Amino acid sequence: MLRNGRPGLIGLAARTAVVTGTANAMGNRAANRRAQQAQEQQQQQYLQQQAWQAEQAQQAQQMQQAAPAPAAAPTGGVDLTAELMKLADLRTQGLLTDDEFAAAKAKLLS
Repeated sequence: MLRNGRPGLIGLAARTAVVTGTANAMGNRAANRRAQQAQEQQQQQYLQQQAWQAEQAQQAQQMQQAAPAPAAAPTGGVDLTAELMKLADLRTQGLLTDDEFAAAKAKLLS
């Protein structure tokens, strides 16, 4: 028996399967595209952070190279506390390493 204009039960099931499969495939495709975009964005942020850190390291190195030599041994009337504070400030600014600070401090105190 043939129905005019209306698909049978198997035809409805087949159409539903095709529509569902297509919708699922499109949803997966969109999800994959979003995941790829998120990954690319994270990688770009990582590269920007690495470039920023490299720039900061370069600036610190330039500042350290431009830093004046540690103060010479004090003569008679020099205020030790003021000199130590200056050295501590230079170390805090990153212009002196801990080893340079310790050496300059030892010179002042000897």
